[in-house]
Amino acid sequence: MQTWFITGASGGLAAPLTRKLLERGDRVAATIRRPGVLDELKAVHGDRLWISHLDLTNPQQIEEVVRRAFAEWGTIDIVVNNAAYGLYGAIEEASDSQIEHQFATNVFGSLRVARTALPFLRNQGRGHLIQIASSAGHYAIPGMGLYCSSKWAVEAAFEALAKEVAPFGIQTTMVEPGGIRTNFLGGNAVYGEPLEVYHTQAAGQFTRMMKGEVPGMDTPEAFNRSIIGDPAKMAQAIIDRADAGNGPLRLALGSDAYAVIRESLLERLAALEAQKDLAYSTDAEDVQSV
Repeated sequence: MQTWFITGASGGLAAPLTRKLLERGDRVAATIRRPGVLDELKAVHGDRLWISHLDLTNPQQIEEVVRRAFAEWGTIDIVVNNAAYGLYGAIEEASDSQIEHQFATNVFGSLRVARTALPFLRNQGRGHLIQIASSAGHYAIPGMGLYCSSKWAVEAAFEALAKEVAPFGIQTTMVEPGGIRTNFLGGNAVYGEPLEVYHTQAAGQFTRMMKGEVPGMDTPEAFNRSIIGDPAKMAQAIIDRADAGNGPLRLALGSDAYAVIRESLLERLAALEAQKDLAYSTDAEDVQSV
């Protein structure tokens, strides 16, 4: 039996993950935003499901909840940062407060959870940080620039963090799913204030698709059928990765994730190689090797 701490446990990949873990006999400390959403699971699994309200934009609450979970359960083996949401629309369309809230949740909230948990994991001499990132941490497209930028930031921070905490016996995994069959159209997505200049542009077209304003994809059911990722299969892959212990830092889930990450990396590598001579030509003449 392992003990997990999972943020945003009622949504995204965390919902099937939490169910699977409880069904196999693990313990889950679950944080949620909406009261009552895990009551049915609580009724079935009792004391193996610990529930707390958590707002990732509240630093004091993060510290209190994480510390209380460790204090009450003694040991937590795996910490999963799942809670996040999408802010969609052209970058110009988003307000300052929307941008700040996006980063406060997706980036700073995840970092605060990890930073609060790390002293406890070090004292245990072991642990596993699982950050639900996204294939969007490797590319950026019109209409998704702010969401993608939050995921790029997560990728950079947790890549460094993984190297920093490895000497203490702490594993790190960044999960990079593509599209997931969860209720995007009825979910917690946020949109900027539409500007007419972007209506027929790529950003406007993407935003309308996400809002369900495209014929053929104007209901959650129709939209989900266009999505590749099976959340139950992805949740099981995360469990398998945690059970295995050592493994790759990044875990791409979904054929669409594999394809878009590969394409992005190849395009960036090709662009970099084309600039090799220019890059070398700007070196100082008196550089000494260290």
